[in-house]
Amino acid sequence: MAHLSALTWGTGTRIFEIFLEPTCPFSVKALRKVPLLLEKVGHENLTVHIRLQSQPWHMFSGVIIRAILAASTLEQGRNRAHDVLLAVADHREEFEFTDHCSGPNMDATPAEILERLEAYSGVALAEAFLLEDVTKAVKWHAKYARQNGIHVSPTFMVDGLIDPAFSSGDSVEDWAARLFA
Repeated sequence: MAHLSALTWGTGTRIFEIFLEPTCPFSVKALRKVPLLLEKVGHENLTVHIRLQSQPWHMFSGVIIRAILAASTLEQGRNRAHDVLLAVADHREEFEFTDHCSGPNMDATPAEILERLEAYSGVALAEAFLLEDVTKAVKWHAKYARQNGIHVSPTFMVDGLIDPAFSSGDSVEDWAARLFA
């Protein structure tokens, strides 16, 4: 049985959950702020959970989320999953459709998307992509988001409650102030 590493950083009692769709430009902004936020407030003061939120208008969303979770089953899984998240963030156009419905990715297959993810991230994903535990993890992320009323990304939760005051456009300082006001 594969072991999936949690996409969790920090060890604090304050819990900050960020629901991301990896190809969403606003989710990319939020993702890039996580290390800066933890550096600012201290890893010992905050726990950040990245939750993956598939959205149907991001056409390869399911494939990419599955690949990220597959990476989490590998050695140093959390870090490998982060490598895949950053590969998508750094090369969004390679994984997204123009206007959500056209462009060069119309001819891309899921296998080609997986190959691109492997090439950009340096993480071998193909074998782990097939694991049943990855299917279970994909379903868990979807179910968890739905149970919490999450429909779009990024969405932010603080200590189990959605907080609409947070935005990907906010500064790290704004996030820190809201979390520890």
